[in-house]
Parts: sequence; structure tokens; C-alpha cells
Amino acid sequence: MKQHSPGKWTVFALVTTGSFMSTLDSSIVNVALPTLMGRLNTTMVTIEWVVLIYLIAFTSLILSFGRLSDIVGRRLVLVAGHSLFTLSSLFCALSPSVGALIFARALQGSGAAMIMSCSQALIVDAFPENERGKALGSIATVVAVGLTSGPAIGGFILSHFSWRVIFAVNIPVGLTVAVLAARILKGSEADTRRDEPFDLTGGLLIALACGTLFTGLTHAHAWGYGSLRVLGLTGSAIALVLLFVAHENRTAHPVMDPSLFKERIFRLPVLSAIALYTALFTMVFLMPFYLLFPMGYSEAQVGTVMMIPFALLFVVPPISGALADRMGSRVLCVLGMGTLSLALALLAWPTQITTFPPIAFKLALAGFGVALFLPPNNTTIMSSVPAPRRGVASSVVGAARNLGMVTGVALAGAVFNHTYTALSGANGLSTYTQALQAPFLTAFRYALFCGAATAALGSLLAWLRGPDTQGK
Repeated sequence: MKQHSPGKWTVFALVTTGSFMSTLDSSIVNVALPTLMGRLNTTMVTIEWVVLIYLIAFTSLILSFGRLSDIVGRRLVLVAGHSLFTLSSLFCALSPSVGALIFARALQGSGAAMIMSCSQALIVDAFPENERGKALGSIATVVAVGLTSGPAIGGFILSHFSWRVIFAVNIPVGLTVAVLAARILKGSEADTRRDEPFDLTGGLLIALACGTLFTGLTHAHAWGYGSLRVLGLTGSAIALVLLFVAHENRTAHPVMDPSLFKERIFRLPVLSAIALYTALFTMVFLMPFYLLFPMGYSEAQVGTVMMIPFALLFVVPPISGALADRMGSRVLCVLGMGTLSLALALLAWPTQITTFPPIAFKLALAGFGVALFLPPNNTTIMSSVPAPRRGVASSVVGAARNLGMVTGVALAGAVFNHTYTALSGANGLSTYTQALQAPFLTAFRYALFCGAATAALGSLLAWLRGPDTQGK
């Protein structure tokens, strides 16, 4: 039976809408946390789970949903994802308590994992090989729009409406996309099913491993890096990962096909992506503190300045992707990661506070490096796997991003807090004064140098991948 082809740009529109919704929702909530804490009469320790549970659910489930999309078809997973995301958004908007909201956010993160698990696979399926870089670059732009516009949209809504509207705005968009995807993708390649079982044991093991690892990483500073809880969660995560790898090597139809990682052109780009997000988020996490304390900026000014690196993601990715379609990914990825490493080193270099223009330039340089790297790297990952495994590959891209983000925050927090506490006489940032500027800048410099070193390692990994291979 001949498959129906919905058109590459129709698929692109469906995918970008879902990508925008899920990334917007991950950033729009952050600005609402103080309001939520007051309206729901809870503590900061509890309200942070509104953000954390979304991240943990997303990362724990995205690999399993990617594999599921390879088996039952991407259309079914995409429609189910939008349906769950929409329904959970309604639950969020109607939540009577913080506990109910956290539960609804867990469902919302699960729906987002479904959507993002097959998004890049749908693009690669729809576009010919010589256009994939440009298409995936445009997806990166949409993700950037969602991440950067979230705080602004959230602030506007909170200024004029109830906090519940932040979640309610997802409902009409989610319903529309679910209905359109169900109809437009019916009978297309996205509807292809495969007579293979789903590895439930592997799915449970990787979900538990990600959940324990992320819980430990996100609470390491608050609980203490050497605390029994953090060490226990870290040890449990390592044990679960080892069990997962052993199980996947034994099963005939694994969640994560181990053979994918035997291919250098897949393995090294994935490791490069983790390095990129780890390096980037050392900066994303610490720069607001640098701008707020030594620089003396207001919170509004900090928000504006921190949009600079992400603004480059509006412009550069489609160009970078188009260049990758012509010249391959290796050189672009090496240059992109090297540029990020240089930017972080320059940000770390001053031993005293500086002025706005050099800060803006260095942040823009970091954004340019990230934007230059991402589309070619994602194209290489997605084009290096056979079509029946593209759902898994798409999920690996999302999991690598989240793992790098959390690792970057944990690394920056560990280095900064250890150094600052040692040099400031056990003072915390809550008691910061200009007399503590020197310890702050030293701690800031050490943490960002760690980020620069991580990006330099990523550049080496990007070079070691070798020339691109043809998509399978």
C-alpha cells in the first residue's frame, strides 16, 4: 500500500508547534515560582519541585517514548503526547494545591517527552538528506524562541491575569495540533508500525536511573555534596545504569540499541552535545549572580542581558544547518565548540568587574558558538542511524541536552560554592557585600574555566568523530 506524504513543510509546522510549546512551558513557569509560592501557601523547597518534576519526568521517559515511536509509529506517540500535554495543562490550571500542581507537572513533563522524542525523527523522515541541516537548524531557532520568550510571556500574564492562565494557554494550541497531527499524518511514514515488542524492563531501569541521578544532582548543593542522600542516589543511579546496559546487551529488542554507540559518528556527537550543554550551563547558571552582585544590576536588567546569548539562536542555526548540508558537520562543530570555550575563558578572565559592552560581546560570542554547533551536530546524529531507530536517536538528543544542562549547573554550583565558601570565611551569597567581591570573582573564574575546559574537550570530541557518513 502506497504511503501518504503530507509534505515536508506541513510536518515541519506540526513539529515546530510542539517544540515551541514544550520549551516555552519549561521556561515560562520559572518566572511564576514566587507567585505560586505565595498563592499556594508553600515553601521554596516545595515549590522548586514544580520545575524539577517536569525535568525529571521528561528525561526519565524520553528514551522509552523514542523507542515506542519506532515500534507503534511516530503519529500515535505525537498525538498521545499532545493530548497528555493538553490534559495535564488543564490539571495544572485547575490545581487546588501545590501537591496537585506537582502531580500535574509530572504528567506534563511526560507529555512533553512524548512530543520531543519523535520530533527530530519526523523532520529527518520528511526532509531529504541535503535539506536536513537547514530544517533542524530552524527547529533550534524555534526552541530558542520558546526558551527566551517564556519569561517575558510569563511576566506579562502574571501582570494582567491569574497564574492559572500560564497553563491554560496551552490547551487550545495542544488540542489543535493533536487533531491536525492525527489527520494529516495518517497513512504516512509517521504511521509505520513494526512488529517488535517493547522492552518494559529496560524502560523501567533507565527511568529509575535518570530519576535518581537527576534528583541527586539537582539537590546536591542543598543536601551537601558528600551527604548520605546524595551519595546514595548517585550510587543507585550508577548501579541502575550498569543493570540497564547489561540488560540491553542481552535483549533482542532493547530500548536503547547498544550497537548505535559502537558507531563513532553517533557516539562522539552525542558526547559532544553533553559537553556543550554542560559548558553552556555553567555560564547560564552563574552569570545572573555575577550581574546581580558584583555588577549591581537589577533583576530586570539581568533578565535582559541573559537574553543576549540566546538571541543568536534566532539567526545563526538555519545558516549553520544550510552550511552543514554542503560541507558536513565536523569543521562547524569544532569551530562552534571552540568558540564557546573561548567565550567562557574570556568571561572568566577579568580579576575585577567590567563594563556592559565587553560582557555583551562575550555572551554573544558564546551564543554564536552554540548556534554554530547545534544544527550540524544534530543532523549528524539523526543521519547516522537507520530509519527504524530514528525515534531512539531523537530521544538521545533530548536526553543529552537535559543531562548536560543539569550537569553544568551541578558542576558550576560545586566549584563556585566550594571556592567562595573557602575564601570568604564560610559566608553565603545571602550576606554578600562589596568586601566579598574578590572571593566571588575568584570562585566565578574557577567555575567558568571548568566550563571552558569542558567545551575544549567537546571540541576535541567533535574533531575525533571524523568525516560525516551518508545517512542510512
